[in-house]
Amino acid sequence: MIDSTVVELSRWQFAVTALYHYLFVPLTLGLSFFIAAVETVYVTTGKAIYREMAEFWAKLFVVNMALGIATGLTMEFEFGTNWSFYSGFVGDIFGAPLAIEGLMAFFMESTFVGLMIFGWKRLSKVQHLLVTYLVAFGTNLSALWILIANSFMQDPAGAKFNPVTMRMELDSFSSLIFSHDAQAKFVHTSIAGYVTAAIFVTGISAYYMYRNRHMAMARRSFRMAALFGVLATAGVITLGDALGFVGGQAQPSKLAAMEAMWQTEPAPAAFNVIAWPSQEQKRNLFEVQVPYVLTPLLTHTMTQEIPGVDWIEADAAKRIANGIPAVAALKVLSKDPTNADALAQFNSHQQDLGYGFLVKRYAPDQDVEKATPADIQKAAGDAVPNVFAMFWSFRVMVGLGLAMLAYFVLAVIFSVRNDVENRKWFLRLAPWMIPIPFIANEFGWLTAEIGRQPWTVYGLLPTWMSASSHSVGYMVFSLIGFVTLYTVFIVIEMTLMVKFIRKGPSSHGHGDHAPPRPALGGRAAAVAMMRKED
Repeated sequence: MIDSTVVELSRWQFAVTALYHYLFVPLTLGLSFFIAAVETVYVTTGKAIYREMAEFWAKLFVVNMALGIATGLTMEFEFGTNWSFYSGFVGDIFGAPLAIEGLMAFFMESTFVGLMIFGWKRLSKVQHLLVTYLVAFGTNLSALWILIANSFMQDPAGAKFNPVTMRMELDSFSSLIFSHDAQAKFVHTSIAGYVTAAIFVTGISAYYMYRNRHMAMARRSFRMAALFGVLATAGVITLGDALGFVGGQAQPSKLAAMEAMWQTEPAPAAFNVIAWPSQEQKRNLFEVQVPYVLTPLLTHTMTQEIPGVDWIEADAAKRIANGIPAVAALKVLSKDPTNADALAQFNSHQQDLGYGFLVKRYAPDQDVEKATPADIQKAAGDAVPNVFAMFWSFRVMVGLGLAMLAYFVLAVIFSVRNDVENRKWFLRLAPWMIPIPFIANEFGWLTAEIGRQPWTVYGLLPTWMSASSHSVGYMVFSLIGFVTLYTVFIVIEMTLMVKFIRKGPSSHGHGDHAPPRPALGGRAAAVAMMRKED
């Protein structure tokens, strides 16, 4: 059996690299379409200020995108180096969307981004706009295929285990790409990227307005991003509800942990607004509830029962007992694939094969047929993810989402009333809002991935079986190496971003008019100058 420390270090390494990488992805997704929207206004109105805006935001987009690609490439290699059993077990399915992502989406975005940056003088307005949209669609298509691959790990649709080859094989490509989890996750994640970009643009635009710089660009960017943001935030909250509904159907254990619901309650169940879950005592040490809210929130009915942790463990114990004969049959089939009795036994129990694997780590000599009821109960307890981490990760994400919605509503109101420049407190607040969507995105990713435990592929392959058999020293060394390297990437990105933001948009004679700060008593004249710019 693989050393449990190696498994934990492998998990940490992937989590760290994914969290670093995910700092770059959402902004790339959202900023690409924001630039396309700005350039569309430029092409339709002919106003040069919108070209200047597109060029400026494109510089920041390219910096972010380049480092996002650099941090993402290593993750695909990690599947082979650190998760070799996983790669062999589901590589036929998992590899397909990743390969399509590389051939289609990554090729599109990386090819056309050069034309987007350097093609202004070589392409017509319409041609350049088409290139910008191809970059935007490429970045979002890239996310689509990666999330399809990820969703297979959350809800393994379109695949079937072959007892002869001893691995999962693709059964239905359409079921894989059109799984409810994949579609809901893609829309929720991509729109979260648009929210990230909207806050990024409003934050920097507010910084310029507060300092009375690049006012023509800042006002327009702020208003467009505020409108973009309020719609996107409403969308991400609405679609988050849809994702929760779909996820609850596929992963009831994630839902029970996310709501700290230890006991199955009659419908309609109460909603835990805040709680302090204890995994050891299997109860909440403290909780504040709102009655009758959880059931309609999660099931969109008032009568459907929501399984609690007690039900999850009881169901897992039954499925482990039913999965043990499937694992035992595989042992025979691995030596004699034509054994009809073993094949029949496998077919009768294959729906619980993964649960049979779950008890293997506790069974004497890893022989599942020797597993005792105590071993089965211990393995059933593993079927529940970390409740405390799930409960609070989810609430941090939702709380920040609601805060961003309030921010964008105020931003739209102030901007539509042409009053935002007088709201100095809001202009000071806006740049501090920039980290908020990044934090929300990270906690959203943690909710999704911690909630999948103890499975690498939900219900099929336990995480402890998936890792490669490296040494602890190797894993520690590589983990430190990745953290160091990725920290350098973050520093590089921040340095370049700050440099370009301080420099501001390039002036082609139509953008930065940077009126001087008004002297005492000269505010009216300064306001008149700024309005004249527009």
